[in-house]
Amino acid sequence: MSAMATKPHLGRSAGLVLPLFSLRSARDAGIGEIGALAPLGRWLDRAGFHALQLLPVSTLPAGEASPYSALSAMAIDPVYITLDDVADYKAPGGDVRLPLADQIALRAARSAPRVDYANVRQAKQSALALAFSYFWDVDWVRTTARAGSFATFCSWEEWWLGDYALYCALRDRYAGRPWTGWPDPLRDRQPEALDAARRELEREILFHQYTQWLADEQWAAAREQLGDVRLFGDFPFMVGIDSADVWANQPLFQFDRTTGTPPDAFSATGQDWGLPVYRWDVMHAADDRWLRQRVKRMGRLYDGYRVDHLVGFFRTYSRAIGEMAGRFDPGDEPDQIAQGERILSLFTNAPSQITAEDLGLIPDFVRQSLAKAGLPGYKVIRWERDWHMPGQPFVPPPTFAPVSVATTSTHDIDPIALWWDLAPADEKRVFVGSLGENIVPRGVDPATVPFNAGLHKLMLESAYSAGSDLLLLPLQDACGWRDRINVPATVGAENWSWRIPFTVEQLQDDETMNETARELRALAERSGRIGIDG
Repeated sequence: MSAMATKPHLGRSAGLVLPLFSLRSARDAGIGEIGALAPLGRWLDRAGFHALQLLPVSTLPAGEASPYSALSAMAIDPVYITLDDVADYKAPGGDVRLPLADQIALRAARSAPRVDYANVRQAKQSALALAFSYFWDVDWVRTTARAGSFATFCSWEEWWLGDYALYCALRDRYAGRPWTGWPDPLRDRQPEALDAARRELEREILFHQYTQWLADEQWAAAREQLGDVRLFGDFPFMVGIDSADVWANQPLFQFDRTTGTPPDAFSATGQDWGLPVYRWDVMHAADDRWLRQRVKRMGRLYDGYRVDHLVGFFRTYSRAIGEMAGRFDPGDEPDQIAQGERILSLFTNAPSQITAEDLGLIPDFVRQSLAKAGLPGYKVIRWERDWHMPGQPFVPPPTFAPVSVATTSTHDIDPIALWWDLAPADEKRVFVGSLGENIVPRGVDPATVPFNAGLHKLMLESAYSAGSDLLLLPLQDACGWRDRINVPATVGAENWSWRIPFTVEQLQDDETMNETARELRALAERSGRIGIDG
């Protein structure tokens, strides 16, 4: 209800890449929160950034940390709500009113060096339950004006919120069991069973709607406070089987096959993501309604967004459960092109500014379709090489097409400092040569030079010189840090849990970060990345 209109598109500009969970503030509950976006935005403005690119922020199940394994393609995870901005939490006493076990969990989450998802979720769930009880007693049962605002929000967002809240309430009732294990009438969404569940779980459903209302109000306020900084999101290719979306749209998915990637130079067996497979024919016959809903929701939350795994919308690779061999769907190139371009039109017809993740082994026709649609794909500078030339030189960033996104790294690969530490000697020599600068003394092998301030500066200058209209710079690369967000094909507490080493409030006074901001703004100004609206 309170979502804002999308701001005009950016011209030549630079943006920062940082997951929301990685932020840290003086008042958070152990995870980056919506309330931290505004103070971060003030530093972004000083650094000459005009965009902030986030990873997905959708609701995750207990025990999960990957933002690509959500219970919903539509909802904001309640763990991102800033408790200190929730009047219903502060009024009854706040932290001191929590049960002792939850107070301990909150203290543990706040003191943890990384995101401690288990304690964060336990504490936030308890805190939001306390807030909802206060709202129920003070506003809902008395039908106050504030209760009316909440009811209006629920009505306005019913097209996705109704199924989401019912799904969450049922999942709670069945102790977190996936919907595939619910009683048959609920699993199969028989209308009588759903109506009965809505009556029996009225208060529980309202709780989940309430948390989305709080998140929506805080999100809209943060976007307003970001001013000229555009907020960019991430449009995941797929959602998990155990999600509100798949439960509510079962005919659109195959459940006897799983999505992944085929064997390639990086993996002899390919990847099996364990995700359901789209039934593209059914999707098309339904006028791509669910994808259109996702586009609508992303447009209400963000000024723009990155379309994840673009090639999957052209052709999805899947395997029958238990089998190694797989296939593409659609199976032939003309059908793949027709399908991909049909889905691309859903994005191009929306007012949001769209970027498309086209990294890896991508058929030429995908990038041709991107070019025809006028959508920018990605160029990771260290991967852009002329592989057919002697020595395989790096492609000069100034030659990148304007309709592209230049970046120094992604959330799945090493930041540039760590890449330099680990890169083969020959790769380092060729890269240093591509910078066109004498950054090492005569007679010194570039491969022996450690990552240092001079090399870092030249890497940033090279990135800002890119011909791409949009440059997206991870905070780690802006600062020369080695911290990773995720290591693919691994599971552990180190993934998706990194937090910045200071609070957003300290950003305002930290001399090192202020100096970094001044240097980045100077680079933006010299390279013409001034963010003029197109």
